Amino acid sequence: MFTILAKEKLSAEVFKMELNAPKIAKHRKAGQFVILQQGGDLAERIPLTIADADPEKGSITIVFQAVGEATHRFATLEVGDAIENVLGPLGHPTHIENFGKVVCVGGGVGVAPLHPIAQALKEAGNEVTIIIGARNKDLVILEDEMSKIADELIVVTDDGSYGRKALVTEPLKEIISEGKTDLVVAIGPPVMMKFCTLTTKEFNVPTVVSLNTIMIDGTGMCGGCRVNVGGETKFVCVDGPEFDAFKVDWDNLLLRLGTFRNEETEAHHRCHIGLHIKEGEA
Repeated sequence: MFTILAKEKLSAEVFKMELNAPKIAKHRKAGQFVILQQGGDLAERIPLTIADADPEKGSITIVFQAVGEATHRFATLEVGDAIENVLGPLGHPTHIENFGKVVCVGGGVGVAPLHPIAQALKEAGNEVTIIIGARNKDLVILEDEMSKIADELIVVTDDGSYGRKALVTEPLKEIISEGKTDLVVAIGPPVMMKFCTLTTKEFNVPTVVSLNTIMIDGTGMCGGCRVNVGGETKFVCVDGPEFDAFKVDWDNLLLRLGTFRNEETEAHHRCHIGLHIKEGEA
């Protein structure tokens, strides 16, 4: 059992939790993830990137959005409650070295898995610029945490309610145009990562993306996270979650992601109503 040590609601449906998990905290590296499971062996498995870890305290931090039945169930848990199964660390760690000038781009909840990567890149001696993007002010997350890492932090929102009114690709292109950029790391919705890739490819800047958002069971058994990379079939949870952005077949990936959109929307609506009824009763 993994006890919840702290819980914070970052936005309407995004939650941050600190879990007691000393072994995972000791061994995790930037870019790796854990699998959460609550409700018995047949319960849904939820892969989540480790957003932070404190080896001395023996804790890890996860950030998740309540979008389906399992994540809505996790959102109802409080400090002192426990999650039955947490497995990890899993996945290949991010390759960290002193590249030089690095731009880290995070969109929406993708800012959370970007945090430990940006942190590790900074500790390796890189000059790190961080771009955070969200639809509006209320959906901007981890700004304070990122500001402690970044040499420069840029916040953009689609509607201009906070920071600069722009998409993340606009400041990204401006930064690359101003001078040498050695590496770009982008994590967020697949369509955002696709357009970040198109932007960096124009300047031939090496780009890494994390496809953690398309993982399902986290073991490679279900095949749901298969992706075409460089003409080969890869599984995000066992071969990734990070890949060379220029080799990802984005069109195929985006097409496959739309397969269960109606079912996902229905499940989200149903669980969303249930969660708010429970909050109202509390």
